[in-house]
Amino acid sequence: MTDSMILVTGVYPVGGHLAGWRHPTAYPDIAMNLDAMIELARLAERGRIQALFLADGNAVRQMDKPALFEAVAPSDRPASFEPTTVMAAIAQHTAHVGLFATATTTYEQPYLLARKFASLDHISGGRAIWNVVTGSYPGDAVNFGGGFPERTDRYRRAGEFLDVCKGLWDSWADDAFPQDKASGRFLDSSRVHVLDHVGENFAVRGPLNVARSPQGHPVLFMAGQSGPGRDLAAQHADCLFTVAQTKEESLAAVADIKGRVAAFGRDPAALKIIPGIRVNVAGSREQALDLYRELNALVSPALGVEYLSSQVKQDLSGYPLDGPMPDLSTEVAGVTSIRQSIGEMAAREGLTVRQTYQRLLAADEDPPFTGTAAEVADEMEDWFRSGACDGFMMNVPTLPLGLERVVDLLVPELQRRGLFHDDYTGGTLREELRLPVLRNAYFDTAHAGSTT
Repeated sequence: MTDSMILVTGVYPVGGHLAGWRHPTAYPDIAMNLDAMIELARLAERGRIQALFLADGNAVRQMDKPALFEAVAPSDRPASFEPTTVMAAIAQHTAHVGLFATATTTYEQPYLLARKFASLDHISGGRAIWNVVTGSYPGDAVNFGGGFPERTDRYRRAGEFLDVCKGLWDSWADDAFPQDKASGRFLDSSRVHVLDHVGENFAVRGPLNVARSPQGHPVLFMAGQSGPGRDLAAQHADCLFTVAQTKEESLAAVADIKGRVAAFGRDPAALKIIPGIRVNVAGSREQALDLYRELNALVSPALGVEYLSSQVKQDLSGYPLDGPMPDLSTEVAGVTSIRQSIGEMAAREGLTVRQTYQRLLAADEDPPFTGTAAEVADEMEDWFRSGACDGFMMNVPTLPLGLERVVDLLVPELQRRGLFHDDYTGGTLREELRLPVLRNAYFDTAHAGSTT
């Protein structure tokens, strides 16, 4: 694990709670609000947070669930900018924070995607992150003229897709563009590689028409928790988002994933494990709980059940509200890691349907990562020093209030304990995250912007 934890936070202004956007302190207008996103990015950078996360999808979701659709569940994003576009805009107002953009290997084409991310890396001065997804929402397929591919097909395509992108990003040596006015030699034709890839899913000649970027390749994040998803991350990813309700679950995930990394011939330390957590920090524990109470009061039981149903990919409206949760061990199309984690939690603790959605909304009196800066830092330190993670994806209940409290209260406490860096290094994001040196596959040089 790293000496200093990695902190990531979301930049979509809706907030992490189902009713987060309704809180009096929340932004009054968040639909396509670039100014709010820039403000959040600057706030995160003031807190020295390493990266800004922006999830994405390729369809408008929950239209068959009118109450949830109109309430805007945090994961649905019915009105959100295309990620690489908005991150390029945010890059002009920040200097250090990493810029996540989510893009799918199922519906994109590798040449166009490699070009977008190489461009974002140049525009941002080496801060681009690709959140690699295969597409977990079957409804996305209706916008691309076909059925939703089987998981094995999606991951096989994703592996080839990543191989092509990596080859394209190495099209040019770092010194391929001398731009010598005296000789008239703009580029060195001996320092370019033509990929000539022909595979099961793609035929891509190359080379990429973008010079090698500051990081060589963007930082690659993934979130797949199935066996094929973890294998793909073990082979290709720099960082992996995980889903864990407890430290013990996270430790088990780390052991499994690191073993897979080693099996692919990589150093297990090269893959950073970043679990997602809900963080609600305040001047007192009661103040933090009061914020959850205010937000929970805005969620009716019917809406809570719909939200839970969307998370577990199963309609629970026919089950008694105060009866037991059904068995969620069977797999369904889409994201199964969240479904399985919720099912295991409900079974382990004997939760009812009501208690389970309340737990997701942090509606009990003892939610994790909630309280004073010292209390929240205690939990984060326990996970981090136990080897359960390399950092955290922090989801705050409402914005900008939740992030302001993280920056002003939690970050100084983590820094005081030596758990979080005091300042950015001034290098690329790969340097900030202490990721391994990248070598060009076709030119025997380590990229100048990389570090060990």
